[in-house]
Amino acid sequence: MNQSAEQILDIAAAHLGEPYRLGARAPMLDPTWKGPWDCAEFVSWCVYRASGLLYGVKPEDPMLADAYTGYWSAQAQRDHATIAVAEAMTIPGAVLLRAPQAGKIGHIAFSDGTGGTIEAHSSTRGVIRHTAAGRRWDCGVLVPGIEYFRTELTPAYRPPEPVITVTRPLTRGPTVKRVQQALTDRQFPVGPIDGIYGPQTEHAVSLFQAAYGLVADGEVGALTLEALGLVE
Repeated sequence: MNQSAEQILDIAAAHLGEPYRLGARAPMLDPTWKGPWDCAEFVSWCVYRASGLLYGVKPEDPMLADAYTGYWSAQAQRDHATIAVAEAMTIPGAVLLRAPQAGKIGHIAFSDGTGGTIEAHSSTRGVIRHTAAGRRWDCGVLVPGIEYFRTELTPAYRPPEPVITVTRPLTRGPTVKRVQQALTDRQFPVGPIDGIYGPQTEHAVSLFQAAYGLVADGEVGALTLEALGLVE
């Protein structure tokens, strides 16, 4: 019998305020677990506790299961379970996924169906309600075997705010230079302050984000700019 995604959201909401730790393992068989949570472990654990379904994990054994955004991406592609981000934002309990890339961690959250999320966000904020709009997601995911319902209200999808990341060709500009100077001032070495966003600057950004409790993805968006004191 299919389980409702609303039940998954109820379980997730019961853990608001609990701590986050990157790479933390959540025992799938422990219904009393209260963190710390990694983002993927949080989503997989809530799905399992509501439905008995293991998803986004390897191996598929509840005693050994390790959740990871990369596994979520691979399994969703395998199962043809991906949907558009804008659609996922209208479906309570749908999963919003940013898949990991080379040298960058991914992130994953539950959609609340009205444009918000419930997610294990970062070491500073823990498990929170947050907004889905204006952030970079690759796709939504509907876990096979879960019953989903769309909300009547359709939240307006807003594309993510521009972020600075390593591109080919490399990004260059005055904002990058300001980021490099701010990192250097905080003892996160970037090498030459040349206004070029390359791998060394990206690594310094990741270290800064980890130290300040942000998602350590090496990308400079609004939250990282604010933490660096670069938002006027």
